[in-house]
Amino acid sequence: MFTTDLALAAPQLILAGAALALLVVGAFLPRPDRVVGFGAMAALAFAAFAAVTGPRGLAFQGALVADAASVFAQVVIYLSSLVAIPLGQGWFARRGIRLFEFPILILLAALGMGMMAGAGDLLSLYIGVELQSLALYVLAALQRDDAKASEAGLKYFVLGALSSGLLLYGASLVYGFSGSIRFDAIAAAVQGQAGTGVLFGLVFMICGLAFKVSAAPFHMWTPDVYEGAPTPVVAYFAGAPKLAAMLLFARVLAEAFPEAIPQWRQVLILIALASVAVGALAGLAQTNLKRLWAYSSIANVGYAILGLAAGTAEGIQAMLVFMALYSVSVMGFFACLAALSRNGRPLETLEDMSGLFQQRPWLSLSLTIFALSGLGLPPFAGFWGKYYVFKAAVNAGDPILLWAAVAALVGSVIAAFYYLRLVKVMWLDPAPGPTDTPPVEAGVIAIGAAALTFPVVLALMPAIDSYARAAAAALGLG
Repeated sequence: MFTTDLALAAPQLILAGAALALLVVGAFLPRPDRVVGFGAMAALAFAAFAAVTGPRGLAFQGALVADAASVFAQVVIYLSSLVAIPLGQGWFARRGIRLFEFPILILLAALGMGMMAGAGDLLSLYIGVELQSLALYVLAALQRDDAKASEAGLKYFVLGALSSGLLLYGASLVYGFSGSIRFDAIAAAVQGQAGTGVLFGLVFMICGLAFKVSAAPFHMWTPDVYEGAPTPVVAYFAGAPKLAAMLLFARVLAEAFPEAIPQWRQVLILIALASVAVGALAGLAQTNLKRLWAYSSIANVGYAILGLAAGTAEGIQAMLVFMALYSVSVMGFFACLAALSRNGRPLETLEDMSGLFQQRPWLSLSLTIFALSGLGLPPFAGFWGKYYVFKAAVNAGDPILLWAAVAALVGSVIAAFYYLRLVKVMWLDPAPGPTDTPPVEAGVIAIGAAALTFPVVLALMPAIDSYARAAAAALGLG
């Protein structure tokens, strides 16, 4: 039995063992950053392989779940983490910062996200959330000599601690009124008659998880942290952690509260519409691209939550497809920003992007693809994500959800202004001066992500659809 548990937890054990081993290696080698970086990338690749090829089932008395949903999320999370390591190490090295801790923090964050994706009870849920959160707090403030980065890390930590308190208080209420921490036992305890105490606990948990995905009205940390944190760090935590938190969101609602869909659907619709409204309207006033994409991420999370609000397997499938495609696009966008500079100064404002197509056609074309994908223009990846979400909302059969989908579509049209404004500035405005030669690793990652966003996504959509459908079916909603 214990051997089976270890086999089911193999991806997490690989990452935990690698993090501990590389920490020792980094402490003793004179120039450990490259060795630790390659070691961390290898560990993430092995963990993804172990997740795909490993057995399925429940480990540690149901605390950890290995199913199609956890595997789907873990593969995306581990591969995103793998790509983030060379992107971040190159960026820090160009600024004279060589920190072997960076890949180790990525490993620990990925370990926490893997636990979130496979959480089977309230205890493993909280441990996974806190493990990835603590690693991300440190990553946000890793550039210690930069006042903005330190401020970003502090804001993220303080507000993150508040959200963790909400999550833990909600979990305590759910445990107290249901008598169990396991999701399946909670569902059996509240079957058909979720009491007021349990629903209060659920609302607190939803609020705590909404912070982790930067959904409105729990989004206040996002623009400041995106602007202040190092660009490759933002590239990382703008995508993979949100996918992990959204799958955890779905697992809690689908496995622990499948009989309370009418109650939690109302809350999710309000959060989704608030997120789309804040992201679309507040983004119009932004000139800093990192802040602009922070509001874009808030809006995009709103679309994903709208799919989850459908309360069906189709809605969960739509959310997973949306978040997987979004993770690729947002990683590529921030890789572009990490690659671009002028006289050693990063290009981070709309004005900085003037005339970029004349000097860096491939990077400007990549940015154009990411902007049009964020807009939801066919046939880019963002279109397919929104198509799945709106289709699931319409098919749910709830008139309120139908009108919510219409409102979200209007929000998408409003947000089109700032996406198209970026395209116009890059292609039509005159350039203020020559840009620096982009670093190889950032340019390769940016162009590769653009290719996955379009046109490669067209060939991959049947496979993504199939895996996401199997993942959604594993969570058990009809």
